[in-house]
Amino acid sequence: MSEPIRLNKLMSQRGLCSRREADELIDAGLVKVDGELVQQQGVKVSLDARIEILPRGQKVLAEAVTIIINKPKGYVSSQAEDGYENAVSLVTPENQDPGDKKKFERGHLRGLAPCGRLDIDSQGLIIFTQDGVMAKKIIGENSEVEKEYIVRVHGELSDENLKRLCNGSLVIEGRQLRPALVEWINEDQLRFVLREGMKRQIRKMCEAVGLHVVGLKRVRVGKLTLGKLEEGKWRYLRPGEEI
Repeated sequence: MSEPIRLNKLMSQRGLCSRREADELIDAGLVKVDGELVQQQGVKVSLDARIEILPRGQKVLAEAVTIIINKPKGYVSSQAEDGYENAVSLVTPENQDPGDKKKFERGHLRGLAPCGRLDIDSQGLIIFTQDGVMAKKIIGENSEVEKEYIVRVHGELSDENLKRLCNGSLVIEGRQLRPALVEWINEDQLRFVLREGMKRQIRKMCEAVGLHVVGLKRVRVGKLTLGKLEEGKWRYLRPGEEI
């Protein structure tokens, strides 16, 4: 017989919601297990337990928003630091994409979390979401979602070092990187497609093969591209759009 598992973890594993969302639903009395209402944190259940999220809880999850920002340089993607603002501070009515049809509400800022890093010297697409399942899909340990970058560099890159960038042989800070797609776009720009998000990974990869990054822009996450979203502007993820 399998060992019991914490309810919030099982809900996350089944893709019902994130652990944080599960805790909030349990606290609100919106989760039933095998027909019984659960309102206590830390409860353990069997792996085959029948879990039901009550209609009001389903409505809360359905109302979770995902926001796409075209981040300029000079903004951080998580905690504000050294006088620099968090990119989520750009989410104001004034900065909303004029073509966006969904109306901004202050409640949409509550619990917004970044789906991955984009360092202060980098620009481009960054996603913030209230949806824990969405976040796990993008940055979870086993995520296969691609992230695409255009990187301007200085320096010489041999064919052998280009292969090293691609084949997963690079080891950075004791960690072996996964294989990546890296190719020249023109004489000073490379295209990187990664399936992982180590802090300042591309800059460290380039440094390892003798290149200096002078510009870095993320242009795609999964199926989602920047499109015509202007720098410093943001919009909601639209119905039917997939990551």
